[in-house]
Amino acid sequence: MVHTIQKQLYRAFGFAVESGFALPELPRLEGEAELADVVIEAADLTADWNRLVEPNRKSVVLENRILFQIPGTATFDIQDGKKIRVCPAEDADEDQVRLYILGTSMGALLLQRRILPLHGSAIAVDGKAYAIIGESGAGKSTLASAFLRQGYSLVSDDVIAVTFAEDGTPMVTPSYPQQKLWQQSLDGFGMSNEHYRPIFRRESKFAVPVVSSYHTEPLPLAGLFELVKSDGEEPSLAPVRSLERLAVLHAHTYRQFWIPRLGLTDWHFQKTAQLSGKAGIYRLQRPATGFTAPELAAIILNTIQKDGSTYGN
Repeated sequence: MVHTIQKQLYRAFGFAVESGFALPELPRLEGEAELADVVIEAADLTADWNRLVEPNRKSVVLENRILFQIPGTATFDIQDGKKIRVCPAEDADEDQVRLYILGTSMGALLLQRRILPLHGSAIAVDGKAYAIIGESGAGKSTLASAFLRQGYSLVSDDVIAVTFAEDGTPMVTPSYPQQKLWQQSLDGFGMSNEHYRPIFRRESKFAVPVVSSYHTEPLPLAGLFELVKSDGEEPSLAPVRSLERLAVLHAHTYRQFWIPRLGLTDWHFQKTAQLSGKAGIYRLQRPATGFTAPELAAIILNTIQKDGSTYGN
């Protein structure tokens, strides 16, 4: 059962977010509703869904709206980069609804605002952000957690919001202070799950708050590391060259299947080309088995420290 609350202001992805749903993952803000950049509210979307969506389809993209449905969880309607309307299913799990509000819905909202969303984690090292991108299950959050355990800070987990300064510098805006870690990752770090909330229907994956290890201000994005599982026994690192950089950035744009349907193909190419020219991009291969996160973190740090940054590689 999903409960609504008196509207509360939160901070996420640099936005003041007014929500009628409790979002305990997000830092709370004080202030009036007029300050909100984004509004999240409950709504009956049944008529809109039946009118706009073709049978057997799970989403529809219009000029200023994205509607999608997760059966048994909720229907979501993202409008103009400013509003997320949510119609929970009967007996929906509250954690699952929040997962899609802060994940897929926020990714759609970023695209509507022409903010490039990458799928990965970002960490802060010496005043710059470094992105760890990759497929689901690659170990991005685990690798980011290895940095946190060495005293570095998290900038974003799961969705990395990239904008560009007037001089063309890519910038990462912090998301919110939480990671999602599998039990095997907690075991690898010697961490107990006693105080962490399981993520719905993923009993071995946990929401891990990182308030004390969270960077709150935007940072320049100096490099990206594509994390890939391999059959090799040892980790390896190699720069991604030339046009392959664009393919990597396209593959790891969050919910990139919506880009052509939003008419954003040219915009996306322009922004990924701009990012490709401003930040180093590497492919970091790790063994498919074993716990290698500390070793991988050391490889990234050595690369950063050797070059001063990864720009231009």
